[in-house]
Amino acid sequence: MKKILLGDEAIVQGALEAGVDFVSGYPGCPSAEIGDEFLKIAGGPKGHPGLYAEWSVNEKVALEAAIGASFSGLKSLVNMKSFGINVCSDSLLPLVYTGTKAGMVIIVADDPSCWSSAQSEQDSRGYAYLSHIPMLEPSDPQECRDFTKLGFELSEKFNLPVVLRITTRVAHQRMPVEFNKVDRRPQKSGEFVKNPLQFSTMPPRVLEMKKELLDKLEKIKAYAGKLKINKIVGDPTPHNFGIVASGVAYLYVLEALKELALDTPILKVNLFYPLADNTISKFIKDLKKVLVVEELEGYLEKEINAIAKDANPKLQVFGKALLPKIGELDVEKVCLALAKVAGKKFKKNIMKQLSLPKRTARLCEGCPYWYVFPVIKRIAPEGTIFGGDIGCNMIAGLLPHNMQDYLFSMGASLGISHGIKKSTKQKVISIMGDGTFFHAGIPALVNAVYNKSNPLVVILDNRITAMTGLQQNPGMGKTGMGENTEELKIEEIAKACKVKHVKVLDPANVKEFEDAIKEFLDKEEVSVIICRRICALLAKRQKQ
Repeated sequence: MKKILLGDEAIVQGALEAGVDFVSGYPGCPSAEIGDEFLKIAGGPKGHPGLYAEWSVNEKVALEAAIGASFSGLKSLVNMKSFGINVCSDSLLPLVYTGTKAGMVIIVADDPSCWSSAQSEQDSRGYAYLSHIPMLEPSDPQECRDFTKLGFELSEKFNLPVVLRITTRVAHQRMPVEFNKVDRRPQKSGEFVKNPLQFSTMPPRVLEMKKELLDKLEKIKAYAGKLKINKIVGDPTPHNFGIVASGVAYLYVLEALKELALDTPILKVNLFYPLADNTISKFIKDLKKVLVVEELEGYLEKEINAIAKDANPKLQVFGKALLPKIGELDVEKVCLALAKVAGKKFKKNIMKQLSLPKRTARLCEGCPYWYVFPVIKRIAPEGTIFGGDIGCNMIAGLLPHNMQDYLFSMGASLGISHGIKKSTKQKVISIMGDGTFFHAGIPALVNAVYNKSNPLVVILDNRITAMTGLQQNPGMGKTGMGENTEELKIEEIAKACKVKHVKVLDPANVKEFEDAIKEFLDKEEVSVIICRRICALLAKRQKQ
């Protein structure tokens, strides 16, 4: 069968073909479509009785839920954006030691050029080295489907989780994808069989686990060579120049070679970690020059320099000296690098040098934040610090608002404001969304109360996790699969955390909102204002 699919949709298809049983994750661009698709399949009108899917409260909990499923014998998949792997790393590193009982694939979506991820331009490949976790890197939707299946194959064979690292251009790229039809199947019931030697990382067993992990990685290297997971395109023997590329950079290389009319052999690295040394040695042994094309960090370049010391000491390795470490690559950037190494001429695209007006993000028409930002800015005394958080409220940092004094990570608006309050006499207002509160805001609130801090926290409860595509959260009374569940009220949680000053209001009632800000800013304890008004897009959808 063949169908045009997004990279994210192709991952879903590959997982279904691999027989995935349990899916968890947290919505974040550019990976949100993966969870959305699974939830449609698992909870739609026709349903998929062999599949369970959920939006978890954060990525750490999502990974832990999948670990529980895997330990119980069910194949699992976890999906998250790049910063999600930071959140779940506490449990990720021990998991690689214990290994899995059933196949597990972890999708991590990076965002070069920060199109949707404002915190940092993270290259999550570094986690492969930190945790010793196998990592695959597809370049297009067909490989997304194929490598997801391969990830489950590797995971099941070696009892290790496998990361599928994608980027925005891979996740949101479309192409015809060949796939197999998946038949409906009955729900599989797992069983957790107690085995402390496998699942507990208490010393001294943890050191034995590390040795077992390193042994597994060597076996994966050998297996990768046998399957030829990393592929050589063209014959490097008659050439003195070659290219090594990974991920979407490989597609830029193909176009650049066509543009420059070059017939240069390419080593496409699909298994980023553990790196198949023998395949690389074979590719570079007779070359004089090699260009390493990868986005962001020069991880492959460093590895090839190290391998070349034995395989080809005279090899000239080019990489980040010619290609940027900041922002996405494109065909022109690769053409410029290729032309320099190959000694060819290449003219820049004049159109790209034109200065075009830039369009920044803005709040949707009718968004409840239009009521919130102007009131806070007008009522807050001069010099008030405004704490930014992740979600729609990030737009407060742009025109016409210009009222975001720091921005870090989910829930950090409150965590940082506590430190400011303990360090200065300035007024501080932290602004966060309801999804962010459930994700990481609660521990920060507990900390502020416990340590006698007094920032003002404004939480916009717009009845949905809005910025990533209207996904459910614990305050909705619905699971991601559409099932009725307990509706967790933010005000009740705040009061349970011993916040004395809590007020729920509609921000459209400007006078009430103004009075609440004036009153709560002068309190000696932490205060919480919950602005409850439905997201305009959600309201429109509910009317349809």
